Amino acid sequence: MSYTVATGSGRDEPALLDPRSAPLPRYGSGALSDLLPSIASGLGVPGLSDAMDLTPADRVCVFLIDGLGWELLRAHPAEAPFLHSLLGTSMNGTGTPMTAGFPSTTATSLASVGTGLPPGAHGLPGYTVADPATGALMNQLRWRPWTDPHVWQPYPTVFQLADAAGVHTCQVSAPDFQHTPLTKIALSGGTFHGRLSPEERMDFAADRLGAADRSLVYTYYSDVDGKGHRFGVDSDEWRAQLATVDRLARRLAEQLPPRSVLYVTADHGMIDIPFDAESRIDFDEDWELRAGVALLGGEARARHVYAVPGAAADVLAVWREVLGEQMWVAGRDEAIEAGWFGRPGEGVDDRVHGRIGDVVAAARDDIAIVATETEPNESAMVGLHGSMTPVEQLVPLLEVRS
Repeated sequence: MSYTVATGSGRDEPALLDPRSAPLPRYGSGALSDLLPSIASGLGVPGLSDAMDLTPADRVCVFLIDGLGWELLRAHPAEAPFLHSLLGTSMNGTGTPMTAGFPSTTATSLASVGTGLPPGAHGLPGYTVADPATGALMNQLRWRPWTDPHVWQPYPTVFQLADAAGVHTCQVSAPDFQHTPLTKIALSGGTFHGRLSPEERMDFAADRLGAADRSLVYTYYSDVDGKGHRFGVDSDEWRAQLATVDRLARRLAEQLPPRSVLYVTADHGMIDIPFDAESRIDFDEDWELRAGVALLGGEARARHVYAVPGAAADVLAVWREVLGEQMWVAGRDEAIEAGWFGRPGEGVDDRVHGRIGDVVAAARDDIAIVATETEPNESAMVGLHGSMTPVEQLVPLLEVRS
């Protein structure tokens, strides 16, 4: 297929973006889905490989900061002096960026972290995706409408494998997360410890890390992402949260027991998109983009588009014509084959195939496909994420050893 549109004057218009040119996640070598398997392999958990070549440690803590992208961290040394001091500090790849998977969004990324699998295998390939069994959109972060979590995502987590191998394993997070379906299918294994304040979480994570000769501890902080969505990453509120999480990371690092390593990472970055008609295209008001579409899934920077029966080719043609100079627009099988949801050419699990849109669109430029009537809350967000641009896709992997 050609991605250049010829004009009647004999000159070429700007080329449409080739879906194969998108900067792919580094599945199998340096993506979020490779982190826990590499760590657990170093702890002696059988059946897992160290694709990232990490130096083993007896006790490992993973601190995941929701929304703290690599480029955002690099741009704010004054607000995050401790985290900034860890950039580029290791010879084995830490202190440098990893990639999230696609889309670069929380539900997808946390499932990749916890299962050690790419989205095409674990089956959470977006913020909202169609459930082929019901034909309804499924919100995979809020888990609405309800479906059996272990049918939706049947694979064991790395935490469960580590716990079964005799590694002292736990998660230290806000109490509200303990019984969520996403926790059950992505972040369970060993013991969950709910602690309200982030300071308590840091202290307790360090305590649990020293509770055994071999330990794997996971802890999490969400407010960087929350402030970015509400106020934008160019706001005082977001910068204040970055300063807070920098202090928390230092607090945890200073309490590491002997023979420990702390890895600080994130699930995605974020970008502020202006509130103007050129930057935010309203699907609910755009008759061209709506034509032939049964369901609009995903999120503003990474859309799954589900066509009415028989209309998939036409929907792909229209979306590519309207948006193809600013977004990578692919058909379902084209995106899968290109490697958006797993390694190129490896395909996806059969149960996942129909969850992916007939058309998948990922933003390259500063553009968002919002839906102000059907998604009013999401459409009002200042900071957005989901696509494969570096500011959204790259996440830090920072290391402290004791």
